[in-house]
Order: sequence, then structure tokens, then C-alpha cells
Amino acid sequence: MTEHPTSFDRPSTGADPTDPRGALLRTPVPPRASGSALPAQGGADQSPPAAGEDSPGAFEHSQPGAEQAAEPDTHRPRPTSEGVPAQPGGGPSDDTPSAGVTPAGVAPGEVSAGGGQAGLVRPDSGAPDSGAPDSGAPAGAPDPGRRDAPPEPDRRTGQPTAPGRPTPMRRDGDRLRFVGAATRRIARGMDLDEIVMGLCRATVPTFADAILVYLREPLPVGDERPTGPLVLRLRRTDRIPAERDTEGGFTPAPQPEPSELETVGAELCEVRPGSALAEVLRGVRPVFTDTPAARAALPELLGEERDFALPDGRRAILAPLRGRRRVIGAALFLRGPERIAFEADDLLVAAQLATHSALGIDKAVLYGREAYIADELQRTMLPENLPRCTGVRLASRYLPAAETARVGGDWYDAIPLPGSRVALVVGDVMGHSMTSAAIMGQLRTTAQTLAGLDLPPQEVLHHLDEQAQRLGTDRMATCLYAVYDPVAHRITVANAGHPPPVLLHLGGHAEVLRVPAGAPIGVGGVDFEAVELDAPAGATLLLYTDGLVESRLRDVWTGIEQLRERLAATAQLTGPDHPPPLEALCDEVLDMLGPGDRDDDIALLAARFDGIAPSDVSYWFLDPEDAAPGKARRLARRALARWGMEDLTDAVELLVSEVVTNAVRYASKPVTLRLLRTDVLRCEVGDDVPQLPRLRQARATDEGGRGLYLVNRLARRWGATRLSTGKVVWFELNRG
Repeated sequence: MTEHPTSFDRPSTGADPTDPRGALLRTPVPPRASGSALPAQGGADQSPPAAGEDSPGAFEHSQPGAEQAAEPDTHRPRPTSEGVPAQPGGGPSDDTPSAGVTPAGVAPGEVSAGGGQAGLVRPDSGAPDSGAPDSGAPAGAPDPGRRDAPPEPDRRTGQPTAPGRPTPMRRDGDRLRFVGAATRRIARGMDLDEIVMGLCRATVPTFADAILVYLREPLPVGDERPTGPLVLRLRRTDRIPAERDTEGGFTPAPQPEPSELETVGAELCEVRPGSALAEVLRGVRPVFTDTPAARAALPELLGEERDFALPDGRRAILAPLRGRRRVIGAALFLRGPERIAFEADDLLVAAQLATHSALGIDKAVLYGREAYIADELQRTMLPENLPRCTGVRLASRYLPAAETARVGGDWYDAIPLPGSRVALVVGDVMGHSMTSAAIMGQLRTTAQTLAGLDLPPQEVLHHLDEQAQRLGTDRMATCLYAVYDPVAHRITVANAGHPPPVLLHLGGHAEVLRVPAGAPIGVGGVDFEAVELDAPAGATLLLYTDGLVESRLRDVWTGIEQLRERLAATAQLTGPDHPPPLEALCDEVLDMLGPGDRDDDIALLAARFDGIAPSDVSYWFLDPEDAAPGKARRLARRALARWGMEDLTDAVELLVSEVVTNAVRYASKPVTLRLLRTDVLRCEVGDDVPQLPRLRQARATDEGGRGLYLVNRLARRWGATRLSTGKVVWFELNRG
């Protein structure tokens, strides 16, 4: 049994042995196999393993000549990776003799006060000796624990190690700690770039001087079978810079000119079936590049003109990256000529790094595809662009609860209605899952369909409640449905358990509208109530979900009051006669959220009421008689003359005559005619017949059927909407 320190830190002379920093761990030292690259020091004989005995080279395809000749350790200093402490020669954490080897003149189990065995301190040692040799050490032997002692020789090369220079990994414990730290760093990555960067940062400079990571182009997702040839693209490279910052404790090292590791790597390569590179990738296990198979594969991977840049000998390892189903890439680890070459045990390290990286890349690609699908689902269920409605301007925002899961049950919508009205909707389905997003999409589609029927707001919520009950007993949601009429300057609001809207007046006063709370959608058996309120021109209505005003740090009513104060303060910046811009107002509202206020999705819909002035509206009732089309032409001509739009008289008279003629032919009640002057000229004709007209191609012998054809040819836009009491046919013409 030989005592080994549990860390690389050598306890100072005279330290208390019970101090945790100087604690010793007594572990048996197993004999090394012949294939190991860590030969015992002190001339101890090592017998080769028996036939069938496990050895590190059995898994790694160790090549002939795995035991490297000693060479001077002249590599430049490089920082140690996470979990691998620096091992400067001559200072703390110097070499420990191998098992069964004791310094000359020291009996087995005896430790000299000066540190005859690296990292060990005699329990009875006190202050450092004044220079007299220990009784168990030969006279005149240098004390490696003293500052003026010469540096101990490197265990591999026999050359003195320069003070302050880290040595390569020389123990199995070093490799285990490095692999543990590297795999933890790789596992922290969530997406493809983070995993590849974690592999590069963990590898360089602790394990290699440079690394090249090639990935399949394109990367297969899950069980997806790739099509086409295997193409590898250089995803990332990393290497030790030519100069280092001396402030971090490292000194610049001379760099050969030109650097051999600076020119290695082609951007794209195609793996031909049956080629040497294909065979190496099929073998899965890492190999040294000095083998015939790997040497033949490198020109295909790096390019014919760049193969010469590789260092000679075992200074490069080619490791295939295999995911769950197939090889998805390759990693090339390189060491410069000034650094010790790779050993057989390093193949195991490369295999571990490649395996963890490949599995992480596989999962990252699969997660990215799922996140993309969820994001697209959420995006398609929300309005891509808000409609341009007469008399109102709109702006919206949507923020998911988390960037990693951009799905939720919040939604908003703006639906144009007959008579230049617009329906404003905001809702919130419980949860943030794909199920919540799917339910949200069904409720939003149902709300659009019900709005097209021009049902009152309370009826829309009633039908949404029935739809939620058909979807499931636990499908709960809140919703607020409002209809704005720009001609009457009124808004009708019905609520189903949603936070109340906030109305910001033109003078800067913000108020929370008093609307009935109602029960959430999905409860069933409840009645909804609608209220009609004034909507003055210049006012701004803000509809939102509870994620904006409620969090772990505040209740919903405290958040609503903070929102009202924020709106009032923002309106004061633009003055009493100018309302704040809608987009800037939405940004200001979202800025009220603190670091801990994002617990839920946020949907925000802002509507600026411009309205339509009474002088820009002309409205008439026409009896369903044969003289109605002629009367409609005269009324339209007078209205256009009053507005100074005589250039549209001929087109308007023709189209109004055709639409009114079609209405009075089937109507039993008076027909309505309304002209609206906004950025366009809009004409609306309503009757009590629910059947919608349709455009058809009239034959040469038909006496009718050409009215809508003329409307379709001359009007900018036209349409027909079914109402609860009939229908409205409308068309628009460009002004001027």
C-alpha cells in the first residue's frame, strides 16, 4: 500500500495532518498493463499482462509502437481545464513515485520530512528543517520541498521541468478528472452550437492543441433516414492562440512560423462509399492518424493540399462521432510538435469525448426540431398581421413564458365586422403546453366564425363556453370580447373571467373599465353579460392577459394599478393633445415587467380609436320598390358633391344602382344605404335576406347576372357578410 494525495496540492511542511487540505487517501495501486503509456519510474520492472488480460489498448485499437520514446517536454504553457489543476514542476503537485518505489535510503512506508514522496508529510513534522538532511534520507540529497531545490525531472522524458509550466496528464486520475469535467461542460449545452463549443473549449488546450469538428450536412433528426451521399462540413475549429496574456499567469511561448495547425481543415468533404474515410467512420472507434487506414483517410477529410500540415507521429487522433443511429460527424484532435505525443490511454479519452458529444448533438437536433414545430404551431395560431380597419389603429405584442418553450394558451385577435366595426378579442387558456396551444387555436377559430355571424359579444362567449365543454371537462380559459363601432363611437364589452381592460383617454387619464367579471369559459351553465361604453376619439383601449399584471411577487389587482399608472405616466410625456404612439406605448407597458415578473405568457392588444366623424357619414333608408335604385343614385350623387368627390360619381352611381336593384328584388323590409368617407370611399347596402350573392359568369342569352361582375371589375374591394337580421353587401373605391 502506498499513500497518494487526494489532490495535486502538496501540504506545506508542518501542516496539521488532520487539516482537510492535507488529507491523505490510502488506495491500492493496481499493476499497469504493458499497453499503458504510463511506465513506472525508478527502474521498477513491469511484466506484460497475461493472455486474455484486459488492457487499455484492447478497446482502442492500439497501434504498434504505442509506447513512445522519451522526448523533451518543450510544449508552451497552456491553461488547465476545469477540474484538472495545474502541475508546475518543482512546486506543489509534482510527480509522485510509482507504486512500490521509494526514494533511495527511505524504507517502505516511511516518509521524509522534506517530501521524499511527492505530496506526503510526516505527521510529526514541524517547521521546515534548517537544511540538515532527514535521518531517513541520504546525506546531501536535495530536498524537493524547498524553494531553492532543483526541479524534479519529468517522469516521462527525464528532463527537468521548468518552474511554472503545467505538465500533461500523467496519471489515470488526471484523465478521469478531465473526462468528468469535459463531459459536464458538454452536457451543459442546450443547442447544437453550445455542445460543439463545449467540446472545443474543454479539449483545447488541456487535451489537444487544436481540434476540428466535422458534422453531417444536413444532420438527420431522430429516426429520419438521410438521403443522398454522406457530406461532412467543418462546423467549428479551435486552437491555442499564438500569444497568451501574461496577466493570467502564463508566459508567451515561441510559435513556429508558419504554424502547422493554422492551415489544417477543409470546409466541405463528401465521403465516398468504400473509401478509406468511410471505413474509418464505420469503425466508430478513435484511431491514431499514423495508421495506414487513417493516413489514407486524412486527405479525403482535410483536402489533398492540406494533409501535409499534420504533425508526424502520434500527434493526431481521428474520432468518429456516432449518435444513436448512425455516424453524424468526426472530430480531429491535434498536438503540436513541441508537445508530448498522444498515448494509447488517450484513445479512451477521445472515445468518451466523441460519444458524449455525438449523443448531445443528436438530442440537441431532436430538441431543436420539436421546438421549431412548437414555435410554428404557436405562430400560425396567432395573427401574422393585424387587419387595417376603418376608424381604429391596432398594435400587438406576444411574449412566451420561456424562450425554450415558445408555446402557450394566450391569444389575441382583431376581426373586421360589417358596418366598419371591428371585434377585439384576447384570451388565455390554462397551461403552457402543446395541448394549451391546440385548444387556443380551436377557440380562436370558433371566435372568428362566430364573429363572422355578427353575433352580440355575450352570445359569442356563450358559444365559446359550449365549444370548450365539447373539447373536455378540464378545458378552461378566460376571454374578453369587445366590438368597436367607429361611427357611433361606442364599444360593447363582454367578459369571461378575464382581467378588465384599461382605457387611456386623450388628456392622459387612465381608467380601468368596469365590466362584469363573468365565469371562465368551460365552466358551463353560466350567463354572460355585455355592457356598452363610450369610446371617444383619441382614446386607447388596452387588452392584455394576466401574465402582464400577475406574478409571484404581486397579485393581479396590484399589477392592474401599476399598469394604469404606467399608462398615465407615458401619456404625460406627449402632452394632453397628442396620444402616445401605439408601438412605443406597447414597449413602455412591457418595460414595467421586472426580472421576476415573467411567470406566464403575455398577450397584449392596443386599439387607438380614431372614429369616423358624422360629417363623413351619409345614411338612408329605401323602401323596397322599383323607384329605389333611381333614388339611391340621386342620394349618392349629392353626397359626393358635398364631399368634393365628383370624379367618382359615374362609378358610384353604376355600382350603387346594381347592388340596390339586387336588394329590393328580394327584400321585404326597407333597404339601408350608407356611404363612408375615410381613406377610401365605402358603400354598404343592407337588407333582410340572409342568402349571400355569388359571382357567376352570365351567358349571352341571360337577362341578368352581370351586376356583381361589374362590381368585381370596378371596385377596389367588395364582399358580403351575413347578419343575424339579414346581410350587408359592400364595396370600396379609391379616392381620387
